[in-house]
Amino acid sequence: MKEARLYEKLSEDRVQCVLCGHRCLIADGRRGVCRVRENDGGTLYTRTYGAVIARHIDPVEKKPLFHFHPGTSAYSVATPGCNFRCQWCQNADISQLPRERDFDLRGEGMPPEDVVSAARQAGCRSIAYTYTEPTIFFEYAYDTARLAHEEGIDNVFVTNGYMTDEMLEAFDPYLDAANVDLKSFRNETYKEYVGAELQPVLESLKKMKELGVWLEVTTLVIPDINDDPGEIRDAARFVAEELGEETPWHISRFFPSYQMQNVPPTPPETLEKARAIGREEGLRYIYVGNLPGEDNTVCHSCGERLIRRVGYRVSQNVVREEGTCPSCGMAVAGVGMGGE
Repeated sequence: MKEARLYEKLSEDRVQCVLCGHRCLIADGRRGVCRVRENDGGTLYTRTYGAVIARHIDPVEKKPLFHFHPGTSAYSVATPGCNFRCQWCQNADISQLPRERDFDLRGEGMPPEDVVSAARQAGCRSIAYTYTEPTIFFEYAYDTARLAHEEGIDNVFVTNGYMTDEMLEAFDPYLDAANVDLKSFRNETYKEYVGAELQPVLESLKKMKELGVWLEVTTLVIPDINDDPGEIRDAARFVAEELGEETPWHISRFFPSYQMQNVPPTPPETLEKARAIGREEGLRYIYVGNLPGEDNTVCHSCGERLIRRVGYRVSQNVVREEGTCPSCGMAVAGVGMGGE
């Protein structure tokens, strides 16, 4: 238990957490929606500080981040819990434990300096706060990220985007990149299947763009949930107009999971139609995930293949060190695209 940051003390030992879009009002002895932040006598505590429940060395492409130091590794860590309850959750065994089973939240004790040391020893270019929702382990991520920057290691959030401006402004000095899961472009879907609202996610995306965080967006396309062409077009238009045509958009194939075991996998042709819609809306970099084969980056100006990927492995990168296409000289959006 460690005292939380980003909360306000109220009367009668109540507190208001201002970390995520729920902005929970929490009575004494109660927890927030995430189930990992607890009010004890008018003081809000985080119950997962340093409680690492998963850690791996991943290609940064697995986050997925395709335009952020491609071909490098990210030291990936997570603590239990989430502020969403997505019915299709891919990591429900660790993200939903505090909600479903009141799981004892003690993970592997790993203080921030140990995470940074492990990342450095493994030669990782970045640390990714991922698998569960990093917003709800803000204090642990923040302390780790600050130390990481001192060592020249970047920090990446893989997130549902349900954070407040207060959280983003506090983390801003240390957050270098984020992949935000835009789960739907309909508020009704967020309310029914996720237990949240759409607008805070959109506001977080715009805020991160304003702060200069490198952004990539992922949409898991689920049959009969968010695969309507009109909705896909609305999402693509938002990304293009509000975040920029250079923002990579990952559209991924759904496979049955968690509480949606009876929903069939997304037909590949649905994803190809979504890619076509994204191109019509002006997006320059669109990737189809969870399908076999190559997923390459091409120059939006001349069509030259710049980065060849097989799965999450980069097998070829011809982007010039200064981040331009070798054929036409057009700038390639991203961070560290050709200088590794």
